[in-house]
Amino acid sequence: MKLAIGTVQFGMRYGVANSSGRVGIAEVQRILTAARSIGVDTLDTAAAYGSSEEVLGHVGNEGFKVVSKLPPREAQNCTVSAWVTASVESSLTKLNQKSLYGFLLHRPLELLSAEGAEIYETLKDLKNQGLIQKLGVSVSGPEDLEKLSPYYKFDLVQAPMNLVDQRMLESGWLRQLKRQCTEVHIRSAFLQGLLLMPAQDRPSYFERWSDLFDRFDNWLKAEKLTALEACLGFLNQQEDVDKIVVGVDTMDQLISIADVADTNISGIPVALQSADTALINPALWTS
Repeated sequence: MKLAIGTVQFGMRYGVANSSGRVGIAEVQRILTAARSIGVDTLDTAAAYGSSEEVLGHVGNEGFKVVSKLPPREAQNCTVSAWVTASVESSLTKLNQKSLYGFLLHRPLELLSAEGAEIYETLKDLKNQGLIQKLGVSVSGPEDLEKLSPYYKFDLVQAPMNLVDQRMLESGWLRQLKRQCTEVHIRSAFLQGLLLMPAQDRPSYFERWSDLFDRFDNWLKAEKLTALEACLGFLNQQEDVDKIVVGVDTMDQLISIADVADTNISGIPVALQSADTALINPALWTS
């Protein structure tokens, strides 16, 4: 199964469509139990996701491939190597793991700084020691890969992609990564839940793209699809995508997602796509 569970909601409130806040411990346990039973084998977390790593370590994540990420460097009184090593060891301790399936740079363009080479070499050393299985980056889009690819190779790349934001596909980077034998994890499948929201619930910030959303809603009606079916079916059909990272607040949400993940989608209108970063990059959203 291509589904992977994004766990930011386990450690903090997250997402434009999130109305329930942080997921409680008991529900996290239910979600992970259901995940195991339906064949979901990957969890995505990060030191920056509040208490997500601690929660996963507390409830138990046995049998899952866990991917975490390098946090921002706060203390400058240690070497780059010591900081990176301490970050990996901290994640392992919190997660109660001996080895991380993947460890990604949350801010990949740090590799282009004066400290970049040392960051990369330290992670390679940790991989050689068996503390990390796959070294990679979490990028904001193809432009990051264009900047990094002349200098670095990665085992795993996480990138945003959805029906509206198809830059990874259109740029050719999705295919190129697979040709390089790089594992690809796609996040933002629902654009932080925005693509699943009824028209009347979308925040006023998104009114400037009302024409695009009208086209999206009309297409769904014409194809007799739910937004969930369309978003998941589109990504699941991409043969170069290894995992689709989805955040869930409840066990029932996970089961509903899994039930429609293999929906067949065809004839997606080009008019549904946008390269407007003010829309497709949640970091730029304002109220």
